[in-house]
Amino acid sequence: MRRIPPFQPHTAVGRRLRQLLAWLWHQEGSHGQRARGLAAGLFCGCYPFFGLQILGSVALASLVRGNHLLAAAGTWVSNPFTYVPLYWFNYQVGCWLLGPGGGWPGLDSLQDGSIWHSSGAFVSRLLLGSTLVGLTTALLGGWLYWHWLEREHRRRQQG
Repeated sequence: MRRIPPFQPHTAVGRRLRQLLAWLWHQEGSHGQRARGLAAGLFCGCYPFFGLQILGSVALASLVRGNHLLAAAGTWVSNPFTYVPLYWFNYQVGCWLLGPGGGWPGLDSLQDGSIWHSSGAFVSRLLLGSTLVGLTTALLGGWLYWHWLEREHRRRQQG
């Protein structure tokens, strides 16, 4: 049976992706510790607390005995490219559970930070949605990462 050669990146993006996967694979700790760390980061990354996400994820990773570096990396789920879509989705989930709120605020209130001084209806829906989306993302992402680590470990032992 002919073996397919491993992925050979020919572009800068491909090389960076391979480096990222290698970095994820070579983290310290058991598969469970690594998955719990990543899950903690994904959970905290779904919250709109800019600048505090990494601190929160490392603290949560300490509580669940997860990998701290992967917890910090997991917060990258929210970044300048995903802030608005992620938090809009979180708000919509909150509205689905609590009923319609005052509406999504304008771009001006997002930019100047006055969004947090708006009605409690907006903030409560955003935080409830962030919690549910964060839990779902953390559970799914942590499980998928653990499953991938286990599969790669078995593959390396057999081959």
